[in-house]
Amino acid sequence: MGAHVGLISLTSCFSPLSRLPRLSSTKHKPFAMAAMNEDPVRQWILSEGKATKITNISPVGGGCINLANRYDTDAGSFFVKTNRSIGPSMFEGEALGLGAMYETGSIRVPKPFKVGPLPMGGSYIIMEFIEFGSSRGNQSVLGRKLAEMHKAGKSEKGFGFDVNNTIGRLGYQLKLALDQYGDSTIYEKGQRLVKSMGPLFDNVVIEPCLLHGDLWSGNISSDKNGEPVILDPACYYGHNEAEFGMSWCAGFGGAFYNAYFEVMPKQPGFEKRRDLYMLYHYLNHYNLFGSGYRSSAMSIIDDYLRMLNV
Repeated sequence: MGAHVGLISLTSCFSPLSRLPRLSSTKHKPFAMAAMNEDPVRQWILSEGKATKITNISPVGGGCINLANRYDTDAGSFFVKTNRSIGPSMFEGEALGLGAMYETGSIRVPKPFKVGPLPMGGSYIIMEFIEFGSSRGNQSVLGRKLAEMHKAGKSEKGFGFDVNNTIGRLGYQLKLALDQYGDSTIYEKGQRLVKSMGPLFDNVVIEPCLLHGDLWSGNISSDKNGEPVILDPACYYGHNEAEFGMSWCAGFGGAFYNAYFEVMPKQPGFEKRRDLYMLYHYLNHYNLFGSGYRSSAMSIIDDYLRMLNV
């Protein structure tokens, strides 16, 4: 479960928001320019990172898509992820998401510093290194802080995100299941659900809130003071309830939800919609990791079709 579970799907996209922090990015510079520097990570740390020497580089485990290292310097520590086969666009999406969450001043996230291409292909991201504590922190504090982020992180541009990112739409996952596995049953029933789900949102006000997008247990931790930390996002602006779509492997309990809804009040019909948002992630796991997740996705679809009598 160490992967970005939404890696193969995309959000809709809208123009960059002016309030997002400007990141030092080489997005519009040709790769040949970056090749002049043998190690752009080291160069940034020893210049804009304000370090005069790198004292240690050590690997950090936990993911299966990118390589991660801790760079210790006389100016503090940095967390660096690299990927030799994917260009900067993936890390640019992560950096924009981290920056947007950081700007809300609510829950703690690693501050992003730099994204760019590697001279021999691939890309990197440099961010703040956070020393984790021994536990995932207090569930009540996590719920309250997450709700504060949703409340503060509103978009005037609508739903989606500044760039294509790694979490997408239900219809995309259904089509992917059809294309990958020839699964016409789940595709056709899923499409019936998509066309009939309107009543589940009666009397609900939906605002485009900033979502982490991939909030499972592996992306939730705490710092040394016990304050919650969330990381490795697939951010977009969407319905706040969609944030709970990974609750089946995030371990959210009653204390979490009670604290969350004190800040972001529960809307009518929340319990009926909860599994709908889980469905996306079960389908995504089905498409990424295979048939072990199909039965859970199919069960949710069938339950909703019965509930809606369609």
